[in-house]
Amino acid sequence: MTSQLKARHWIDGEWMDAKDRRESVNPATGEPIGSYTEATQAEATKAIEAALRAFQETEWSENRRLRAKVLNDMADRFEARTQDLVEILALENGKVKPEGQFEVSMVPSKLRFYAALTLTDFGRAVETAAGRYTTTLREPAGVAGIIAPWNSPVVLFIRSLAPALAAGCTTVGKLPGFTAQTNARMCEVFSEVKDLPKGVVNVFTESGSAGARMLIDCPDVPVISLTGSSKTGQAIMAACAKNLKRFSGELGGKTPILLFDDTDLDKALPIVEKALTVFAGQFCMTGSRLLVHRPILDAVRNRLAARLEAVKVGPAADLSSDMGPMINVANVKRVDAMVEAAIAGGAKVVVRGGPIQDGPLAKGAFYRPTLLEIDDHSMPIAQEEVFGPVLVMQAFDTEDEAVALANQSDYGLAASVWSTNIDRPLRIARRIDAGTVWINNWAIVYDETEEGGYKQSGLGRLNGMSAIDDFLEYRTIIQEIDLAASRRQPASAEHAPRRRLAGTVAAQ
Repeated sequence: MTSQLKARHWIDGEWMDAKDRRESVNPATGEPIGSYTEATQAEATKAIEAALRAFQETEWSENRRLRAKVLNDMADRFEARTQDLVEILALENGKVKPEGQFEVSMVPSKLRFYAALTLTDFGRAVETAAGRYTTTLREPAGVAGIIAPWNSPVVLFIRSLAPALAAGCTTVGKLPGFTAQTNARMCEVFSEVKDLPKGVVNVFTESGSAGARMLIDCPDVPVISLTGSSKTGQAIMAACAKNLKRFSGELGGKTPILLFDDTDLDKALPIVEKALTVFAGQFCMTGSRLLVHRPILDAVRNRLAARLEAVKVGPAADLSSDMGPMINVANVKRVDAMVEAAIAGGAKVVVRGGPIQDGPLAKGAFYRPTLLEIDDHSMPIAQEEVFGPVLVMQAFDTEDEAVALANQSDYGLAASVWSTNIDRPLRIARRIDAGTVWINNWAIVYDETEEGGYKQSGLGRLNGMSAIDDFLEYRTIIQEIDLAASRRQPASAEHAPRRRLAGTVAAQ
């Protein structure tokens, strides 16, 4: 049955096919599960034209109550399709079922949050001088291009889509070929939303970049929202400069986890393990740098090694699997080459995971967790985003050294600080260059609080009230009336100012 899956693009409220049909593959087995059509510039152009027409000719950009209704309806329909989306993620993306459930369950609340924000959005009005009234309106910027990745395609697409729609933008989404079947299931949800005008949400799928280039270069798309690598973000930002196009992005990460000597290791180490293995380490907030206070280094090394060696790697179809496959074999080889280079460069092996080369899992893109210990934080394995289940560990002796190591990175997306001292964690958190810092926890994200990075980890914020700002323009209207003219008009007794009448009565 799965071999019959057939994904298409969703443009202007209709399914659209193309000539170039490619295979969708199950990363746990390497076997095809269906096919999808690769987008070209033609599909991207049609999507942009549909979105522009919807922005100019429908009431979407001006009717906030319609937008709130649609977003709430969309949330209900995603909620109703939760299990279906979890199953296709497990099959096509490789996530184990609890992780798929975690991803999909975040979608409805995001849509509902921005539905509420749609109705509470505001402008400003002020009398800036006598008789001069100034009104500032927050208005949708126009067509928003959204480029989302394959590692968490459902929630990361919605994370940009929801505030864009709430702002009143129409949208064109470029989603990856690796998750074409998942993309199509999301589009099925959009097709079920009764009051969503045609052309407001358009989605095309591609493995290449022809369609994405159209979004980036087209002057009719004034906003680009990206979730992707820092390198991709730099290239897109440079291309956007031609049209002074607005760009926002959540980009790469190299999350440090700091364990101080008073850490509750019974609580911390299971979370450190998950920080590495969730989504097989293919997560922008993967805990890939472990900084350990030297007095507890031996205990952490021994206990964490035992935990990582016990992680059961396997397909999502096996409900006992702790960690699923990576997205494909090419990425397995890439990650393993980075590990080999690190070992050759002096990294000490604590747990040498690596590709599974024997048995029934050998055909899949499986990679066992790896733990390396280093003394030099400038090594590439500590500086570059691996995007796989590889953790580097380094000791520190003082708070200042811990902060310096945590900040010795081009990235600044997130960090995690562990200590049972009441003052230390917040003191350290204030000094770390990261957009999100968790204290005695990891990967806690709320719809109502901003998420994004410092340095090479991004520009702008997603989630929270700030996310909608990326999709808005401000228009100021100034109107002046002649107050002197009203003073020159004789007032009849019937229309005399109330305060004058009141004064007369008081005088009598």
